[in-house]
Amino acid sequence: MSSERLIYLPLGGAGEIGMNAYVYGYGPKDKERLILVDLGVTFPDMDTTPGVDLIMPDMTWLKERVDRLEGIFVTHGHEDHIGAIAHMYSSLNVPVYARAFTANLARRKMEEAGHDPANVHIVQAWPEVTKLGPFTIGVAPMSHSIPESGGLVIDSPAGRVVHTGDFKLDSNPLVGEPFDPDMWAEIAKDGIQALVCDSTNVFSTHPGRSESELPDEITKLISEAKGLVAATTFASNVARVKTLAEAGVRAGRSIVLLGRAMRRMIEAATETGVLVDFPKVISPEDANNVPRDNLMLITTGSQGERRAASAQLARGKYRGLELKEGDTFLFSSKTIPGNEKGVIRIINQFSEMGVDVVDDSSGLYHVSGHANGPDLETMHNLLKPRMLVPMHGEHRHLRQHARLGEAKGIASAVVVNGMMMDLTGDAPTSAGYVDTGRTYLDGSVKYGAMDGVVRDRIRMALNGHVVVTVLLDEEDEPLGEPWCDVKGLPETGSSNAALVEIMEADLNQFLMRAGAKTLRDEDKLEQELRRIARQSAHSEIGKKPEVTVVVSRMR
Repeated sequence: MSSERLIYLPLGGAGEIGMNAYVYGYGPKDKERLILVDLGVTFPDMDTTPGVDLIMPDMTWLKERVDRLEGIFVTHGHEDHIGAIAHMYSSLNVPVYARAFTANLARRKMEEAGHDPANVHIVQAWPEVTKLGPFTIGVAPMSHSIPESGGLVIDSPAGRVVHTGDFKLDSNPLVGEPFDPDMWAEIAKDGIQALVCDSTNVFSTHPGRSESELPDEITKLISEAKGLVAATTFASNVARVKTLAEAGVRAGRSIVLLGRAMRRMIEAATETGVLVDFPKVISPEDANNVPRDNLMLITTGSQGERRAASAQLARGKYRGLELKEGDTFLFSSKTIPGNEKGVIRIINQFSEMGVDVVDDSSGLYHVSGHANGPDLETMHNLLKPRMLVPMHGEHRHLRQHARLGEAKGIASAVVVNGMMMDLTGDAPTSAGYVDTGRTYLDGSVKYGAMDGVVRDRIRMALNGHVVVTVLLDEEDEPLGEPWCDVKGLPETGSSNAALVEIMEADLNQFLMRAGAKTLRDEDKLEQELRRIARQSAHSEIGKKPEVTVVVSRMR
């Protein structure tokens, strides 16, 4: 029996949607040669991660084994699959492989982060393959909501693994390659050891719809609209952006692209040849010379992002353009769970302006980029894998997807971040557990979720902050009274006196009573001052603020 094994280890993206990072390894136990599939981000929110810019997987386990890492393969250009590569590159420092469009996006990110963009290598579509250590890897075209998405065909001495990436079954995606069942049947003909598969839409019980179903309905909406029309969608959904632009042109409107990400995606798609015949666009400045009935804006910010073009239009003006009563704003997108507040805020702001907002509740103006439940079963039937490992989903998605596999007699396992699985046998088996977590990008600094920075920030946001300053003379006796600086707390409390004065009086009483031993003990003194400040605030305002104590001694 061989001592070598094929392992799968998700460090992000399994048990959550976003922040994808999947390790595959082959070789003797604890000596496997490794590849990383995708390295993405997820986005913060003010409730749980205030002030954080981006959230990335904790790559400690992989950094400690970087001498065994052969390279990084990227399935497609969405931020939750590509967004962390440039941020993490200095600690991994291995070649990155992607198809041309995805490589174009990755190279721009590398350049912005000060890394050599030549470290990103362009690979061609299947059947071309790349040899990395014990692995031979090909990128087989998949239809998705971004061009050149690819499922990975990963061969090793233990058999063939198909890692689908994000995908849907779309025979006419308008931009990018259609789903090709014949190609996948050919890939599967000699057997698939394991299918590691997208689970995002497993609960949708109807077959997925094609991008080609949208142009007529969108054109009808824009043609019938009065005044200016604006529409937002994911910037990376190049096919949708083209659909919107062509619909606008058919309705006799000039097109303006608003938002850096939107322009960047269209440029990348054009440069790499995946987008042809995109309608002519005009600048925001020239748009001011076009009658409003002949103008259409296509904007970033479909998820309510505060700094994106949609949100700025909702607050007033953006690049000299504004929406007015009788104009129309279309969300040609689905709101990702967790982003509802931001989207609703924009809808209400537009409503207050008298703008008519159209969303996708009718199903006429958006189709998902992920395979629905019946489509996943089609993929199972097509590939006939020995085992199924659901990925890219919350726990409930993974569990439901595993049930679909088990119902077809496929050995299936629910695998979440940190669970290492052995894929060598007839069924996935546990091969250990790895501590995983999150890395926060906060300004220019990266730190771990357990470092306490965000926890302290949340506590200050919830409870306010007090700085207590005390001076002691050469004899360790109080020199004057203590004073307090307060942030995020009301000026007066239940006694109607100034909160600061009450806290300072309580702290001064303690100092007057404190013995010499306490005054000489730095830790004890700080502990008591903190306790009294919090107790005093609680009695006045019902909150115990975060307290920083500064003791200065005259020497």
